[in-house]
Amino acid sequence: MEILHTVAELRNWSRTHRSAGYTIALVPTLGALHAGHASLIRAAAASCDAVAVSIFVNPTQFGPNEDYARYPRTFDADCSIAQSEGATVVFAPSVEEIYPAGKATFVEVEGLSSRLDGKSRPGHFRGVATVVAKLFIAAEPNRAFFGQKDAAQVAILRRMTSDLLLPVELVICPIIRDPDGLALSSRNIYLSPAERTRALLLSRAVRHVESLVASGERRPNKLIEATLDLFAPEPTIRIDYIAVVDWATLLPVETATPGTLFAIAAYVGPTRLIDNTILA
Repeated sequence: MEILHTVAELRNWSRTHRSAGYTIALVPTLGALHAGHASLIRAAAASCDAVAVSIFVNPTQFGPNEDYARYPRTFDADCSIAQSEGATVVFAPSVEEIYPAGKATFVEVEGLSSRLDGKSRPGHFRGVATVVAKLFIAAEPNRAFFGQKDAAQVAILRRMTSDLLLPVELVICPIIRDPDGLALSSRNIYLSPAERTRALLLSRAVRHVESLVASGERRPNKLIEATLDLFAPEPTIRIDYIAVVDWATLLPVETATPGTLFAIAAYVGPTRLIDNTILA
């Protein structure tokens, strides 16, 4: 497995393989890889001939009071995981390589970028859309792999890819959970043992809403009320949002129908966690 550091190296690698008839996969990550990322790399390796995994802690998607400086950086371990799961190359650029001095261009999906996570993290999705667009332009992949856990991000990247006429197929892979149900996240490392136990309320809420929908409940306000009731005995958890929305627009729906997104974000201690489900 090669490690590349410049856009020119990544583009040359991609074009060399594409000219040989290979299909190219891209798995964009912030690093601190876990089993969820591993599942994306495996899916990419299973469906494409060559796989690039980017490892880049993108400063533009972190707010001024967020955890950019302390975000876990585990590059050697990340490379081992990427290689074991079938990556062909790791792209690990510097900040200066992605954002040259004097940068003045950003990508923003208007409307969607201010909903759900974007409402409480202003500028976050502009940073995400910008770096992913840059990675798409650099790697020229046939397919790019993302996790459903970042469902709002998926909606924004789908719109961006469509609006910019980018010839990339987005492949969305299922949420990977620990055996107790907690959705895997690089930020789970921040949780104390007690906080981790409390964090299980997010996955319990997802399962509870799924069961309500399976029993016939379709009213979003009732699904949200049931979720609030579940969290009521645990006032130390601060809910950011509970949403029942159209996955394409991230706007509230009047009735939960198949494909509707139920999403939740909450602070467990100082750590912000997200979870969701696509209602059946």
